[in-house]
Amino acid sequence: MVKEQLEVLKALDIAKTQLYHFTAIVIAGMGFFTDAYDLFCISLVTKLLGRIYYTVPGSAKPGSLPPNVAAAVNGVALVGTLAGQLFFGWLGDRMGRKRVYGLTLLIMVVQ
Repeated sequence: MVKEQLEVLKALDIAKTQLYHFTAIVIAGMGFFTDAYDLFCISLVTKLLGRIYYTVPGSAKPGSLPPNVAAAVNGVALVGTLAGQLFFGWLGDRMGRKRVYGLTLLIMVVQ
């Protein structure tokens, strides 16, 4: 089994770079970008939630989320990301990565 894996790696080393390789890199990068975007924008969402729901009328300072609520929002975002990666990774092994990537892309567009 190890010898077969080494032969596959050797074949990849001597393969010429084609358009397919660049397409795969761009698609994987777009997937990483959309996943990372959710994690990076959660801090902005917590600020907005604080300003919308925790503003004291007549106060000069904008509202902010209590620390326990902010921690819960950030924690749910991280747990949701982990659960999504595990579930869609498993689903990708079962149905095929290309099909599942299209499905997740469709879910993100519909949202």
